[in-house]
Amino acid sequence: MIARALGCCAALVLIACGARRSDTVVEFWALGGEGEAVPPLVAEFERREPGIHVRVQQIPWSAAHEKLLTAYVGDAMPDVFQLGSTWIPEFVALGALDPLDARIAASPELARGDFFPGILDANNIDGRIWGVPWYVDTRLLFYRRDLLAAAGVADAPRTWDAWLDALERVQRARGSSGYAILLPMNEWEVPVALAMERGAGLLRDGDRYGDFRAPAFREAFAFYLELFGRGLAPRTGAAQIANLYQDFASGFFTFYVSGPWSLGELARRLPGALADAWATAPMPSAGGPPPGVSLAGGASLALLRGSPRAAAAWRLVEFLSEPRQQIAFYRLSGDLPARPSAWRDAALAGDPRAQAFREQLENVRATPKIPEWERIAEALSRACEAAIRGEAVPAAALARLDADVDALLAKRRWLLERSASP
Repeated sequence: MIARALGCCAALVLIACGARRSDTVVEFWALGGEGEAVPPLVAEFERREPGIHVRVQQIPWSAAHEKLLTAYVGDAMPDVFQLGSTWIPEFVALGALDPLDARIAASPELARGDFFPGILDANNIDGRIWGVPWYVDTRLLFYRRDLLAAAGVADAPRTWDAWLDALERVQRARGSSGYAILLPMNEWEVPVALAMERGAGLLRDGDRYGDFRAPAFREAFAFYLELFGRGLAPRTGAAQIANLYQDFASGFFTFYVSGPWSLGELARRLPGALADAWATAPMPSAGGPPPGVSLAGGASLALLRGSPRAAAAWRLVEFLSEPRQQIAFYRLSGDLPARPSAWRDAALAGDPRAQAFREQLENVRATPKIPEWERIAEALSRACEAAIRGEAVPAAALARLDADVDALLAKRRWLLERSASP
């Protein structure tokens, strides 16, 4: 009697969720705003695949990492889930992900040549692909074109020399009423992008040790610190900025570096009089052909290793990766498509602000693909802030950073040495 009652309850749950008893029920965890935007696409998928029901769980980004780890430990992982690009190495190390090379090769929907190379590479760990890029982001220049023109600069800078010249012109034109550029000093992304543009590897010896005192990183770090030393950027952290968009509208700063989320925010928050006063441009290059390097970001779709519903889950991944669905998702969420072919849609092709991201996405690189990266990034943020505030000279800040990173990587070295032992 109890077993029968439980079976009835299970059937009622499936009916309540819109699934039939005969359906394959795929669990899909989507994070943040993407979890709110994806249900219409899932509904379309279920119309196309009547034997598959998708149960979407929306998880805030702030809780997602811990919830995924807890689910893995508790053997309660979903069949398909969204992963931020820097989380992939950690879940590969745990053994939670199904490698996707064979599935991608056999899929008529997924051509490797139709992904931005740097973005696809962020999903490549030890020569295998572990996630399918769902949407992409990277960082580039946002700027007030009217204030730039008033300073006598006609176009967005394409090289570091032109960038520094433009910043100085803007600062001279505005006097002491603000700054040429906003660079929150506790954010690591800009100095890392500048260092990668100079060819810095960040880590060395198979990602066993920090390499922040290498010449390429030191040169980029010096350029970055010079922006503060010349008074072009305020010595402030992100938490000390009262209202980014209000300050941008008021002209408190002319340039800042941000990602695609700022496209929608600026369109919504700036007054109508400034609708045409701002623009975007790729990161300047250090001397080679533009654009300069920026960071590969975004999120991918991954499959749970050993899922009994892997075939149905993979069909969902294929569906969400179709260029048509990528455009639909862009319209719902504002997230940029991971498939270059989707960028031919008029919604993106006719938007010069979005097209700057299209250009930048051709020159993006992944941060070191190791589970420890996020902790390393925190140490890097501390080193940047100490050097900017004058609490440590650059050489000492980088020496301390290398020491901190070496300590963070001690367990990695031990594991690698142990695995290499006969």
